[in-house]
Amino acid sequence: MSLLASEALPSRLPGALEDSFISAPIRRPLLQLLRPRQWIKNIFVLAPVIFAGLFFDGEAVGRALLAGAIFSMAASAVYLLNDLLDAERDRQHPTKRFTRPIAAGVVSTRQAVTLLGALCLILLLALTWWPVVGLVVALYLAINVAYSFKLKHVPVVDLFCIATGFVLRVWVGALAVEVPLSSWMLITTLCLALYLAAIKRRTELTRSGRGGRAVLGAYSVVLLDRYAEIAAVSSILFYGLYVMEVRPELTVTIPLVLFGLFRYWFIVEKQDAGESPTDALYSDLPLLLTVAAWGVLSGTVLWISQP
Repeated sequence: MSLLASEALPSRLPGALEDSFISAPIRRPLLQLLRPRQWIKNIFVLAPVIFAGLFFDGEAVGRALLAGAIFSMAASAVYLLNDLLDAERDRQHPTKRFTRPIAAGVVSTRQAVTLLGALCLILLLALTWWPVVGLVVALYLAINVAYSFKLKHVPVVDLFCIATGFVLRVWVGALAVEVPLSSWMLITTLCLALYLAAIKRRTELTRSGRGGRAVLGAYSVVLLDRYAEIAAVSSILFYGLYVMEVRPELTVTIPLVLFGLFRYWFIVEKQDAGESPTDALYSDLPLLLTVAAWGVLSGTVLWISQP
């Protein structure tokens, strides 16, 4: 069977979309279904390694990276399931009908289902081989399957489903390297993820209106702004409490966290780029440098402070 489905793309895509889509992803449609650009979210799996000061422990780093790879496969399976379920809706979307391989017709449903089956097999093997990590990944998959079929249509619950995925990533990282998971770290991650989820819904609402996604009809921009503000303030508060109570040497990183949140909201307001946090990160050099500087500074001060 040919890699490409029989349906062809439109002869021309609108504007800059043509350059960004046809240049590389169209030549690798099956890879695009996995959304490797989104795997950067799995850096949360490495958080316990950083905060436990294990970044020079080759075995710990290797276990965390392997856990991150398993989580990446799980996330790709979720994206693929959503693309299959939302194919018809995506065909009506002004941009997704070009950028989603199934909706665009460059990958057939049969090919997508086969790929999804392969991912599920890999995850089943991971569950059998590494049950401690596999059970949390299975919980992530269960929540996201429920989200795909029902929970994404339930206001507020949809935000917490998105945020829970980030919390589970941190939990998997702690289990992988066998370190205690700080309650402060968990609640900070939850608040930060709720902030990103609220901004994502806000951007979807401003871009596509209430018809872009069923649950958007229950929200307003003002309400989502309030959610984002509460979550942003909470994430700063709990991060500050965490570093002062558990890792006081990381106090010097608080200004970078503040700047990162401020910069991200600036991008959302001025560039309408909050629908995909990963795209916003890749496209904004100051934000990318801030995240990199936070990682380097955190690692440096933790390494210096080790006995």
